[in-house]
Amino acid sequence: MKKILLVLISILTLSSQTMAYEEANYEIVKENKKYEIRKYSDRLVIETNSTEGNGFRKLFNYISGNNEKNQEIKMTVPVTQEIKNGNMTMQFYLPSKFNKDNAPKPSNSEIKFLTIEGGYYAAIKYSGRSSDKNFLKNKEILEKELKQDNITIIGPPIRASYNSPFTLPMLKRNEVMYRINL
Repeated sequence: MKKILLVLISILTLSSQTMAYEEANYEIVKENKKYEIRKYSDRLVIETNSTEGNGFRKLFNYISGNNEKNQEIKMTVPVTQEIKNGNMTMQFYLPSKFNKDNAPKPSNSEIKFLTIEGGYYAAIKYSGRSSDKNFLKNKEILEKELKQDNITIIGPPIRASYNSPFTLPMLKRNEVMYRINL
């Protein structure tokens, strides 16, 4: 029985790590035991309001071909969420080969293109589920560390998720990010 369990855990571990998605490119400027500071270039995303938890489905439909060209687009990471004007929004980063001119236009009018401005972001990583409890706990840790290091936050907290829902919680990579003034 132990051997079967070990084989199953090994298969799940390998399958969760072989899903290689393109990741938003960044340069690590500074890191310590708690967080890192990254420099990002401008990035193109699709964005929608995420009311009642339906944001992921809308964006996933777009990359699955529900767009003007019926073109499937590879999934990238992270998937991000943040509150804008009191509304929860969700973003999917488009693969780097796309820009506003060559990306297929969404068929759903609730999906918009947005360029996320490049700059400096502080990020703290955590594993487990991307629950509100885990997010808020790590958000508070990051805020405390940034304040202690005299780093100014200039944007809302961003929840970043990197793994499929089928990844074991202890293998998941989640982050809290803040745009910062450096």
